[in-house]
Amino acid sequence: MHRFANPARFQRIANAVLPWIAAATASLLAAGLYFALFDSPADYQQGETVRIMYVHVPAAWMALFVYSCIAAASAVALIWRHPLADIAARAASPIGAGFTFLALVSGSLWGKPMWGTWWVWDARLTSVLILFFLYLGHIALARAFDDPVRGARSAAILALVGFVNVPIIKFSVDWWNTLHQPASILRLGGPSIDPSMLLPLFLMALGFTTFFVVVLLLRMKAELLAAKLRAAQLAQLQPVAAVGR
Repeated sequence: MHRFANPARFQRIANAVLPWIAAATASLLAAGLYFALFDSPADYQQGETVRIMYVHVPAAWMALFVYSCIAAASAVALIWRHPLADIAARAASPIGAGFTFLALVSGSLWGKPMWGTWWVWDARLTSVLILFFLYLGHIALARAFDDPVRGARSAAILALVGFVNVPIIKFSVDWWNTLHQPASILRLGGPSIDPSMLLPLFLMALGFTTFFVVVLLLRMKAELLAAKLRAAQLAQLQPVAAVGR
């Protein structure tokens, strides 16, 4: 794991894989949107509204996946002091917040025609809203201190404490009575939805995942460049300060 800790090595690896992952993202999302919009049937109950599922469900999956990645990176940073782990967690947080916001908005658009309301305070919706606030708290806390190390440590602790919300979101439909249906894809016995709907759903989920990797790598590269610029500016200011004394 520490072989990737060197920023120069990470930059070389990121530069090598980024074009391929970006091409995969464009292909997966294009194929997923085509099958979702033009080659999958309308639902017999939900009609054309069911097509919101192809954005809402992958966004909800990614909201949980990205937060899990942040928690894992935070644990690595706190335990092993991996130099890129804090950068990865800080870079991933706004992306995860974006996915969570998309899941909440698309869920409201889906819920209005199906449930007759934009929002209900059931267990699944409330726990996802809490996840969104955890993302915002992580973003704010990482930048709340003049000392970057203190901010990164505080944000890492919040990420680990907040991870308890991830299984609550996952199993909320099993533990409490909610308007959400039980799991229909990742469940014992296999998926319960039609394969014509399953294909675009998985294509969109893979496209969202590779999109996350692309944006994460770009944000990490930008963070490393900003740190390098700060170090260069401090190096220039030190001789000036010495002359002033």
